[in-house]
Amino acid sequence: MTNRAVIHTDKAPEAIGTYSQAVKVDNTVYLSGQIPLNPETMELVDGGFEAQAEQVFKNLAAVCEAANGSLNHIVKLNLYLTDLDNFTVVNEVMARHFRQPFPARAAVGINQLPKGALFEAEGVMVL
Repeated sequence: MTNRAVIHTDKAPEAIGTYSQAVKVDNTVYLSGQIPLNPETMELVDGGFEAQAEQVFKNLAAVCEAANGSLNHIVKLNLYLTDLDNFTVVNEVMARHFRQPFPARAAVGINQLPKGALFEAEGVMVL
């Protein structure tokens, strides 16, 4: 049987549905999608797309740290944008939070996200 553990931290938003912030199996951590919620208020951050992207990566970083890793341990990242015109901005924000070699990544344009968020990201981290 594999070594399976649920990862949780108060430094990232509580789950707003039937999921865990992350699940670790052996040395792989599956990170649930993070939207730009302030973990203290559970409200979306103000300031438009760039501020939301910053909060999403802060939330992901908090979950990575709770699993004894960092954003730079992420090997696959999936991004969901309600407006693909923000693709350049998300690249700029990512460049502030990740270092090379960057993770494999997909960016998907979607119609809407929970709570009216403009951006969500989820990924896989290997420790």
